[in-house]
Amino acid sequence: MTEKELDEPGPSMDEATLNVEADVAKSQGRNKRKSLLLKEAAVADKRGVCYLSRVPPHMNPLKLQQILSQYGEIQRIYLTPENPVAQAHRKQAGKFRGQEFSEGWVEFAKKSVAKKVANMLNGEQIGGRKRSSFYYDLWNIKYLSKFKWDNLTEELAYKKAIRDQKLALEISAAKRERDFYLSKVDKSRALTNIEKKRKKKQKINNEVAGMTSDTQIEEHQSKVVRQFLQKQPVADVSAMNKPRLSKDILAGVFGASMSS
Repeated sequence: MTEKELDEPGPSMDEATLNVEADVAKSQGRNKRKSLLLKEAAVADKRGVCYLSRVPPHMNPLKLQQILSQYGEIQRIYLTPENPVAQAHRKQAGKFRGQEFSEGWVEFAKKSVAKKVANMLNGEQIGGRKRSSFYYDLWNIKYLSKFKWDNLTEELAYKKAIRDQKLALEISAAKRERDFYLSKVDKSRALTNIEKKRKKKQKINNEVAGMTSDTQIEEHQSKVVRQFLQKQPVADVSAMNKPRLSKDILAGVFGASMSS
């Protein structure tokens, strides 16, 4: 070791003790969290889940909890909302305008209670107040063996992912259709503008041609045709003064030649 290393002071006993205590506290915190998770897992393993294949009309999670809580402690309830299309048709028909549910899951604090409730209520009349809209409805409930609430959340997350993927595909297809439609609209507008310009140009050319023809006609009509008087030709006096042979002499000459 060098003199410099010997001269440098090492960590004191207090600092070392603090570091050890910090490590111990961290390990204790990890062990505590682990033990809590194990306890929660053990408690969750004791819970039981029942499945409702049909939720009566006008039934909601609060009313369902009020009815089933008299048989045992309920931890969680989840009801699947009905199809929005079916809800829209029902509202258009003038029926109940509130939220309806198609199926549901109920988690009891104990498996034994969940099994007991499913065996006791399945196929039985719901009952309760006679004024309630689901008084004459029947329970459709079943205990799900080896089914945990985490399985339900995973299934819901999977369905949500599939639904989001389908929605993304539909949105993408709609965007492509929109872009195609807009491109056709722009092309149609361009062709319409070209046709308008062509017709306008043709109209202007026709107007110019019409004006030119009218001008030519007017110019032709406005022209003055001048007629000049022709002079009579002068007779040849020298030819008239020349001596001519008489017809008798000519007849005698030509007649004698013909007879010979």
